Amino acid sequence: MAADPLDSLRLALMQDVLPVGLAVVERARKGGPAEVIAAFDGSSADPLGQLRQEGEPAASQVRENLDRFQPGLGNPVMKVEVRDVGAEEGPPSWDTPPPPSSADPAELLAALGRIEERLALLQSRLA
Repeated sequence: MAADPLDSLRLALMQDVLPVGLAVVERARKGGPAEVIAAFDGSSADPLGQLRQEGEPAASQVRENLDRFQPGLGNPVMKVEVRDVGAEEGPPSWDTPPPPSSADPAELLAALGRIEERLALLQSRLA
């Protein structure tokens, strides 16, 4: 959660209060006060969670519209800490390219030749 109390409040309003409020408004619009009270009749173990789930699609649209008006207004920008992870801190992930090595120029040219052949084959199949 955000460190600033105002950011925390805004995040809580956007993520928790807005969906519940929109669900209550939609229920009141469709069936009046009886429909709103029906959410709390005891049939659900978590009536606020159910209302939050009902109102989430509409709340998501409201947040997106607020972001179009001013970026970060609807979906608050979260502060993150970025740091460089050295090789000694952990193994490289599978999608990280290997570090450059002092490869033989002949090997590089051979690899580039294979790539060029495959691109030519791909272009001939697409054409």
